[in-house]
Amino acid sequence: MKRITVISIGIFAVIGIIWGARFYFKNLRGAWPAVLPPSPGLQPSSPSGRGGGEGELPLKLPDGFSIEIFAKDLPGARVMAMGSGGMYVSQTSEGKIAHIGFDVDGNATRPVLAFSSLQKPHGIVVDPADKYHYYIAEEHRIFEFYDAPPGITGPEFNKIVDLPSGGGHFTRTLGFGPDGRLYVSIGSSCNVCNEKDKRRAKIFSMNPDGSDFKGVARGLRNAVFFTWNPVDGSMWATEMGRDLLGDDLPPDEINIIPPPSSRVQRLPPDTVFDYGWPICYGKNVHDSNFDPAPEQARRGAGKNVCEDKEPSYIDLPAHSAPLGLAFIPAASGEPRPDGREEGWPEDYWYDLLVAYHGSWNRSEPTGYKVARVKLDAQGNYEGTEDFITGWLQPDGTALGRPVDILVQPGGMIYVSDDKAGVIYRVRRNVLE
Repeated sequence: MKRITVISIGIFAVIGIIWGARFYFKNLRGAWPAVLPPSPGLQPSSPSGRGGGEGELPLKLPDGFSIEIFAKDLPGARVMAMGSGGMYVSQTSEGKIAHIGFDVDGNATRPVLAFSSLQKPHGIVVDPADKYHYYIAEEHRIFEFYDAPPGITGPEFNKIVDLPSGGGHFTRTLGFGPDGRLYVSIGSSCNVCNEKDKRRAKIFSMNPDGSDFKGVARGLRNAVFFTWNPVDGSMWATEMGRDLLGDDLPPDEINIIPPPSSRVQRLPPDTVFDYGWPICYGKNVHDSNFDPAPEQARRGAGKNVCEDKEPSYIDLPAHSAPLGLAFIPAASGEPRPDGREEGWPEDYWYDLLVAYHGSWNRSEPTGYKVARVKLDAQGNYEGTEDFITGWLQPDGTALGRPVDILVQPGGMIYVSDDKAGVIYRVRRNVLE
């Protein structure tokens, strides 16, 4: 009897090892580069135009741009918000918010701790109506605070709304729309499931005081970042597709949520657009792995169960994990204090920069870069090309993972990196 028990245990152990190895190969191979310590190659702070030289960052950019480390000692750096007194940075994994000032030469002062002991803080935004008024999103709430010089007073530290917490996706990102309302994205609690809490996998808007909290988009598994197209006021959001369908499915996405003013007459202004998750992805492709029969049976054979969903606008490589995105402004014609124009080449006007955080469950790692999504003045898609590369090394290790992108006038960009714990500054090199 004892021998039979030992043999049975051995058989189950072998089966477990085989299953675990198969699961790892299909779903987890490629995860580990994302958690290796940052390379010493990311420590120099001198500008680098092409990368690779002594004292330079090993990052590659197009001709005419240079990159440097603007601020360091920021483990877990995620969202950046530029205010009147400098830059606030969320350190989500650390439970902290840091503040970075600027010296007389425009360089960063040493980061100082602004808030600590927070619950996965992520989104930070400045009230466009009051440059001293800030909002921060933790996993479970949004709060406001005031940061003003002596003699100027405003709201105290104050919670404005509660948010759902728990589950797999805990980042909450904030943004003020052209309509003056505050928006927040809330990811799903799972990889793929039917949510019990109807606030999950959605984007909401509210008044600045937290009132009139209502949905604007649903069926978004994990739309971690969003921004607005300055041309037409539409919201553009990155979206991470589900896992465990292999290396190349489903695509990650960029989605467009139309502004109320542009919606067709048959739809009311408060329409909540449905982008398909958990049963649809990409260009209205049915996820038959999760939903093999119920929806098809309900609609009838030959019917597209996703026909009433909103398709993705742009499909991105699966598992590239798109995060921060920012539009490049066209020249306003207004002179800057330094005498320069807007600072961006006309070829870049209206384009979108997107941070690919990088894969964790692909047999060959992908992402780990900033891409340039080429658009015309009407937002029509013209193609995608690399803008910053070099974080992913030939041996599969990752030196960093880009997160948020902050585009500034004058051809300047800030990029956060939650793996290397730094903020990069990219400049356009203008010939005098």
